[in-house]
Amino acid sequence: MSADDELSLLVIILDTNPIWWGKRALGEAEQFTLSKCIDAVMVLGNSHLLMNRTNKLAVIASHTQESRFLYPGKRWAAADPFGEGGPSMESNCSGSKDGKYELLTAINDAIAEEIKDLMTKTEMKGQQTETLLAGSLAKALCSNVDINKMGKDLKANQEIKSRILVIKAAEDSALQYMNFMNVIFAAQKQSILIDACVLDSDSGLLQQACDITGGIYLKVPHMPSLLQYLLWVFLPDQEQRSQLVLPPPVHVDYRAACFCHRNLIEIGYVCSVCLSIFCNFSPICSTCETAFKISLPPVMKAKKKKLKVAA
Repeated sequence: MSADDELSLLVIILDTNPIWWGKRALGEAEQFTLSKCIDAVMVLGNSHLLMNRTNKLAVIASHTQESRFLYPGKRWAAADPFGEGGPSMESNCSGSKDGKYELLTAINDAIAEEIKDLMTKTEMKGQQTETLLAGSLAKALCSNVDINKMGKDLKANQEIKSRILVIKAAEDSALQYMNFMNVIFAAQKQSILIDACVLDSDSGLLQQACDITGGIYLKVPHMPSLLQYLLWVFLPDQEQRSQLVLPPPVHVDYRAACFCHRNLIEIGYVCSVCLSIFCNFSPICSTCETAFKISLPPVMKAKKKKLKVAA
């Protein structure tokens, strides 16, 4: 099969948690801001589009209040949302700058405008401080479904190779464990790779996602060098990776989160009906309300004494 018969879709999910990035901006060592991270993401996206004319790109911001498409955004042409037709007439995107390809300029401008609008409208009054990563992954899977429905993009016998790259900054949220695992198994069923580029502390959920779907998990040792790792590890597709010397796989933490306290546990109680996991025993399942039969220890019956009859 020739390269023109394959359509490669790369969906980049960027963690834009304002709390984590705000704390990062206040630090003195390794000044690595959100704007620098976005610049690295733009370079990766542009490089992916330049690898082949049939390549497609989507960028999603995983925020604390919503998951938003940075590209294709609201101002992009609805008829051709994944990049071949160029920006819509209403987008007012500027032309080429410094000899850059006009499509790449329009994409970068659209991403910059969307991220600026997202950060401007962020309200920190609520209690939600965790990144909505599970929702962003679900939206990425939906983008793969949308491109399958675009008949004008797909030719006869043309295959789609989709992969998702998650650039993770904030810590995991145990409350999203069930939704996260459902998305992972849905991606596995659709043969979609999930790659993870972690900036801070390790993510047990993303380790499981990469191991189940066949992706690569990488914790960046030096954040200012993010672009180098993105181009070296995550730009090549699955076939090209077999010819490269990539970082070795990491140990995967397969501990599950209990449904009662959302804590990662090694030993727990499992409901025999809905397979819910609990760290403490409960006579009634809080998920499906099944009442369990408690097996009590057997009661020792007293032996009857035989009366001796005198002869």
